Amino acid sequence: MTSGIVLPAILLWSSCANAQVTSDGTINTIVNQNGNNFTILNGIGKGNNLFHSFSNLSVPTGGSASFDLTNTPNITTIFSRVTGGNVSNIDGLIRTLNSSNPVSLFLMNPAGIVFGKNARLDIGGSFVGTTANSIKFSDGLEFSANLAATPLLSMSVPIGLQMGQTPGMITVQNTGHRLIEGNAPLQMGTTPNGLGVAPGKTLALVGEDIILEGGILTVPSGHLELGSARAGTVNLSTASPHWNFDYGTLQQYGDIQFSRQALADASGATAGSIHLQGRNINVNEGSVALLTNQGNQVSGDITVNASESLSMQGVGTYGFAQSLLVTNAIAGAGGNVLITAPQVLLEDGGKITTRTYGSGMAGNISVAANSIQLTGFSSVQPATTRSEITSQTLGVGQGGNVQVTTQQLRLQEGGSITGGSQGTGATGNVRVNASEFIELGGETPISFSATFIGAVSVNRGNVGNVTVNTPRLSVRNGGGVGATTLGQGNAGTLLVNAWEQISVSGVSAASGKPSQIGASATVLPLVFQKAFGLLALPTGDSGDLIINTPRLEITDGGVVRVNNQGVGNAGNLYINADTIALDRSGTISASTNSGTGGAINLQSNTLILRHGSNIIATAGGTGNGGNITINSPIILGLENSDIVANAFQGKGGNINITTQGIFGLKYRNQLTPENDITASSQFGVNGTVDINNFGVDPSSGLVELPVNLVDSSKLITTGCSNNTGSSFVATGRGGVPQNPTQEIGSDRTWSDIRDLSTYRKTGEVKAQITPSPEVLVQATSWRRNAQGKIELVADKSPTYLQQPLTCADVTKIF
Repeated sequence: MTSGIVLPAILLWSSCANAQVTSDGTINTIVNQNGNNFTILNGIGKGNNLFHSFSNLSVPTGGSASFDLTNTPNITTIFSRVTGGNVSNIDGLIRTLNSSNPVSLFLMNPAGIVFGKNARLDIGGSFVGTTANSIKFSDGLEFSANLAATPLLSMSVPIGLQMGQTPGMITVQNTGHRLIEGNAPLQMGTTPNGLGVAPGKTLALVGEDIILEGGILTVPSGHLELGSARAGTVNLSTASPHWNFDYGTLQQYGDIQFSRQALADASGATAGSIHLQGRNINVNEGSVALLTNQGNQVSGDITVNASESLSMQGVGTYGFAQSLLVTNAIAGAGGNVLITAPQVLLEDGGKITTRTYGSGMAGNISVAANSIQLTGFSSVQPATTRSEITSQTLGVGQGGNVQVTTQQLRLQEGGSITGGSQGTGATGNVRVNASEFIELGGETPISFSATFIGAVSVNRGNVGNVTVNTPRLSVRNGGGVGATTLGQGNAGTLLVNAWEQISVSGVSAASGKPSQIGASATVLPLVFQKAFGLLALPTGDSGDLIINTPRLEITDGGVVRVNNQGVGNAGNLYINADTIALDRSGTISASTNSGTGGAINLQSNTLILRHGSNIIATAGGTGNGGNITINSPIILGLENSDIVANAFQGKGGNINITTQGIFGLKYRNQLTPENDITASSQFGVNGTVDINNFGVDPSSGLVELPVNLVDSSKLITTGCSNNTGSSFVATGRGGVPQNPTQEIGSDRTWSDIRDLSTYRKTGEVKAQITPSPEVLVQATSWRRNAQGKIELVADKSPTYLQQPLTCADVTKIF
């Protein structure tokens, strides 16, 4: 029982003992105490710089530490160090008095700094709280927190913070923000004031770990810097109103942790900027980094650089639905959000977003990471809040562009990358590049909002273009990639390039929505029409869809389509693939409710449709069916698979197929349980079907023989030039003559058995033709003489020309 009382007493005494400001006596710092209020005088001035040194610097709750500049009124920057090795606990006010200028303050304590929920700054200039070992100046001098080193005081500007191997952490504590969400920029509500500086200035916290436990940091129209670093120099530039911190030479970082609805806010008449630099950066439990541009000037940016990961997840302590990195714009342009990290994880409604509520353009979003995963939704607002990277317009200004660059991208349970318009402004463009793969699927359980990559307009704004580049794209379980209009705006072009494979498979288990890639104008359920004030039918046109891939697989109810469920026209669908395979109710479609059906253009080497799969271009009402053009050497349709270009009251579409072989599919006037090709209209004019089959014809190259045979005897002349003694002899093979009165002959062919290599020459061979002075006479027979030699025997040459048919001609006939 006694120990339970003694321990709190010891902790209270320890807190009171540290809750003081004491000089270490090194550089003429004088501290006067009045209860919990401390007045700090003198120090050493160098030009516009003033230096102070403390063994302890802590301010208790309700107390103050006041730098009285009565004796040094013209200084602009105070450099203070804490050398005693104790953490500075600040839960009161730090301020400057009797100054002729706005004064900036550096508070350096390598042991660590804790700002309590009552900590306040009133200094007129910028503030840097750091656990660095020393402050470096442009003349090469350093102001070190190490008492063993001789204090080197400089009148130059600071250029860097030298971080040790194990710098202390910096903690900011408070009760968390009370931001109010709605169809307007986030409102502060009853959010505590927190730790802040004057408008347009810089508030920087640079240590090993930066912890915001419900902490509130505010810099109206200024710059907010949270840097987690060690073992190196953080370079500093104070040349511009917003100071710049550069971590390019560092190799080691600590972590930054937002929790319990912590807030970092640089909003203002001209929004400032926020920079987070660390190893693992976690913005969790409803915490927010916020820039709202309330004026008409250009805003600064939110920049996040993590050497390992950025994580955003969890709802707030006081019920705030999501963790946010957000920039807002009204009349002026909104700030950009720029993120680089090896891994990015957004869960439970974590969101990276830029918005415009007026005429200004929303900021752009750029996320570069090796691996990105967006999954899940807020447990507080599951119907409307999901993990998302998005740029939106709720006014007349245009939404920002969204660009995501990664190796691996996974989106699940409603996770999305989108551009959106709820006003009259157009969405920005959305581009996703993944060097290894993209996988998306599933939806939120309450609103059935599908996992999605794309752009959507729900009002009069047009939809920007959507581009997806990756080797492998997998869309499953109700997920989607699309450019969609739900109102009066026109949808943009959707371009998907996958240099290995695209797979679109399955439907949502909860809502039955198909997995799809599509450019569309879609009708939402009535409850959503009322929520967004939508017309019953969208009036905008849907855009074009272009797909380039070696292999496209659409299976188990998956859909690739352009469609318009309103009164506008459907876009055109272009697919270029080596293989297009549809199976188990896979569908390629271009359809419209009452406008003109979109055209389908397929270029492939192989097109396969199986088990109730379809290629459809249809129109309802008075609309005309779209045209279908297919160029594929091999087309196979089995198990009641169809190619259809039908209409209701309008004209059926035209189907043009160029192929070398089409198997299973046949043209029919209307659909049947077989594999059909049809272009009909129920109450209008049927379309045409033109099939150009350039396959091999087995009868090609054959010549039809004449019915009347030619009598060959009539082609033989009645006699040669000298009828006397004329004869026709078939010698046959061997040496036996046809009758005993003839000499023995031979039909053995002549062969040359000489060694031809002795006659070969390596030089160039040229043909030489020398006219012969003699007249050559054709031999008509041969014989062997008494010496065994061969003699050629010729008749006397005729003195007149032969008739048209000669003996040689007769020989040619046979």
